[in-house]
Amino acid sequence: MQRYDAVLFDVDGTLIHSRPGIFNCFAYAFRKMGLDPDAIDCSRYLGPPLRWSFAQHFATDAEVEQAVEYYRVHYEEVGSHQCSLFPGVRQMMNTLKDAGLYMATATCKPVEVVTPILKEQGLFDYFDRIGGASMDESVDNKTDVIRLVLQDPRLAGKRILMVGDRQDDMQGAVNNQLPAAAVLYGYGSREEMEPWNPVLLAQNCEELTQYILG
Repeated sequence: MQRYDAVLFDVDGTLIHSRPGIFNCFAYAFRKMGLDPDAIDCSRYLGPPLRWSFAQHFATDAEVEQAVEYYRVHYEEVGSHQCSLFPGVRQMMNTLKDAGLYMATATCKPVEVVTPILKEQGLFDYFDRIGGASMDESVDNKTDVIRLVLQDPRLAGKRILMVGDRQDDMQGAVNNQLPAAAVLYGYGSREEMEPWNPVLLAQNCEELTQYILG
């Protein structure tokens, strides 16, 4: 019998290699805000909410919101198209869908932002629900996104696994009493994940698929 009936997937760094577009848009936003992007290590901002990331550099809410706006406009026009699927993702999604699993996203990207990306990358139809952040601050971190997805009545009584590549994903799962699997091909590291005691540290999509199906 398979281990899980449902899987919640982070998107950036787990399904989609989106780093080029994200870095491009952070650089654009920082430049528009008068900062030198070459002096900023954006790698730690792959995954966390945008507002948290910009709050590390700007003191006021107004500045943070302006930076978010610059980022989002550029991301819609340019950055969202600078991504690709990680190796094995499509085969994994086909296999899990054929096995009858419920699948949802749980991303800190707003639903309005991630939906066209999933469609462009050919992933949208695999999901029973697109779970993501809100455009405002009401749902703005991984814990809240997962909590919102778990309200879907179709998940009642199901064995659910969270899958992600950063500590935000692991923490969000823990905060919602879910087991989590960490993927090591994304943007996080073994050292970042291990303290959260994930049920699996997957080197690739094949290993993750085999674990989910037991």
